[in-house]
Amino acid sequence: MRWRVRIYFSGVCSERYDGYEWAALQENAFMPRSQMWQPAYDAMRNRFILLILFSLLALSPVAPLRALSATATSTASVPAIAPGDTGENPMKARELVDAAINMTDSERAVKLLWQATAMDPTLEEAYLYLGLFYNSRSNFGKVVEVYQRLVKYEPRLVTAYLNIGEAYMSFSPPKFNDALPYYHKALELDPTSSFAELRLGEIYAQQGDKSQAVKYLKLASGDRTKNPGVAAEADRILHEIGAS
Repeated sequence: MRWRVRIYFSGVCSERYDGYEWAALQENAFMPRSQMWQPAYDAMRNRFILLILFSLLALSPVAPLRALSATATSTASVPAIAPGDTGENPMKARELVDAAINMTDSERAVKLLWQATAMDPTLEEAYLYLGLFYNSRSNFGKVVEVYQRLVKYEPRLVTAYLNIGEAYMSFSPPKFNDALPYYHKALELDPTSSFAELRLGEIYAQQGDKSQAVKYLKLASGDRTKNPGVAAEADRILHEIGAS
């Protein structure tokens, strides 16, 4: 089975198969495409690749991620928050994120982003940048850690569960059993998520559970108007398993 690579950015999905061209991405993407997407794709083709599911509809335009595209990979523990800061924490957390993405010191930038999550555990932007950083280093365990922390404070954030699922699918070999409950949770929170349905169908197909695979793939296939790419992929897998 050939896996499709996806990028969700501000609600727009760009897709690619082996040998196909990338759809154009926004020019203010967090990292130059040559540094992040293409090497990761070339190095891990024919298996799942994590490309973060962005939930940016409520966020301001995103600045270039200078520090997190640097070569340093070390991280630090979350710094302690000074007593009495709680009232101003959300504002200070956003300031830390703004400072981090304009740094050239990768280690310091990551440290500030973790500090931002401690100051405001619901600030999605900090988790987003951390996820991108660890994903670009193929550190999928840390991506899981980042989004597991987020769902502790935002337990109904569908994209966070999808990101955890995608992180587990990005291991080699993919960790199907670990990913499965997160896609189920995403679908529970958003019964219209055809992407969660597709992933569930793919996992069950890989595990040899044809009845469950067909169930979820047919659900994904039915979302043809809203998500034609997802529907087409579901149709392809249904055909491969002899259930079209």
